[in-house]
Amino acid sequence: MIIILNDRRVNNMADKPHLNIITAGHVDHGKSTLIGRLFYDSGALSDQEMRKLKEKAKELKKETFEFAFVMDALKEERERGLTIDLMYKGFNTDKYYFTVIDCPGHRDFIKNMITGASQADAAILVVSAKDSIQEQTKEHLYLAKVLGINQMVVAINKMDAVEYKEETFNKVKDDVSKLLTTLGYKLDKIPFVALSAFVGDNVVKKSDKMPWYKGSTLIKTLDEAITPPEKQVDKPLRMPVQDVYTITGVGTVPVGRIESGVMKPGDKIVFMPSGAQGEVKSIEMHHKQLEKAEPGDNVGLNVRGISKTDVKKGDVIGLTSDPPTVAKEFTGQIIVLQHPTVITKGYTPVFHINTSHVAGKITELVKKIDPKTGAVVQENPDMLKAGDAAIIKVQPMTPVAIEKQSDFPKLAKFAIRDMGKTVAAGICTELVKP
Repeated sequence: MIIILNDRRVNNMADKPHLNIITAGHVDHGKSTLIGRLFYDSGALSDQEMRKLKEKAKELKKETFEFAFVMDALKEERERGLTIDLMYKGFNTDKYYFTVIDCPGHRDFIKNMITGASQADAAILVVSAKDSIQEQTKEHLYLAKVLGINQMVVAINKMDAVEYKEETFNKVKDDVSKLLTTLGYKLDKIPFVALSAFVGDNVVKKSDKMPWYKGSTLIKTLDEAITPPEKQVDKPLRMPVQDVYTITGVGTVPVGRIESGVMKPGDKIVFMPSGAQGEVKSIEMHHKQLEKAEPGDNVGLNVRGISKTDVKKGDVIGLTSDPPTVAKEFTGQIIVLQHPTVITKGYTPVFHINTSHVAGKITELVKKIDPKTGAVVQENPDMLKAGDAAIIKVQPMTPVAIEKQSDFPKLAKFAIRDMGKTVAAGICTELVKP
């Protein structure tokens, strides 16, 4: 199988397990620059492309931004909406083929992270050695934990800006370790890498500027620390629709990632909650038609019998014989991350569920719980504030596809957004069908 990465061909992808990864971390801590450096030094970005990015950076008087522009360029391509490849960008390690999801660093990164985190197998948490933990560091870590990302590598970036000092690295590592422990992460599973994305220290090439650092480069650490998740091929088919394109000569093409089950050409599928039905004519991934698609595959579908008005981002695809669940009401276990006042019964924020965004009314605050043990702290509380964990009941204002954590863990996650901020995140534990 051949994947096209900006016109460069990586021919050995088919031989390697495929994993999706997101970057997380506070704004300006170097997420985009790190990914740009990773692509360039690993060979996923050519010298010619790098020259163009440097020229663009110089033209905009942002001479140190050339690596960050790698992801900016990806966003422009994605907006043209030509094929499934343009939504993602990939790189090879010795062991795996990684796809970086979404575009780190632009204004709605939190929204993108919620969508991306629902599809990610692992995360790179980027923390600046100059600034240590900041507001988004905490917010992204909360989201990653609640949305089920347990595999993580911490990149302590900008070591060049702190003169490569070991004591600075250790101080930031201690700060991040305390936060990870508070959230229930196991530190023995999470490696810390001392690096400089802009200079290129310890990203792909080993640095000679930090003799005290005994760990691996970031690219080697990804191989050492990340393991592919077990594919849920035995469960019913579920594929949240990430976007819908109209391609000349092909027609309506829904794209997304298979989360469970297996899809084959000829399958009769249904889109929920819209209820539109069609037959899969062909499945494409990275310019190659597939005989079947399995969990983890980012695919585009040619479907007979649908038009662009029938389906939309946020729908979930399943077989007509076992359609995705639509909830009239659901019970969620949440952690409140932040709120300017308090959350009370009747509050109606926006729920980000898989790839959908729907208003939902909180009809009941069932109980406040201890986030670490799950023990009940208070029955029927009057309000919830930042830091509280709780069980709530939610009534979606429009139909939405969501599944129970016990049935489909990947499709049970949600985040609550209001006033441009992520207010809370959680999982669906029970639901009532219409």
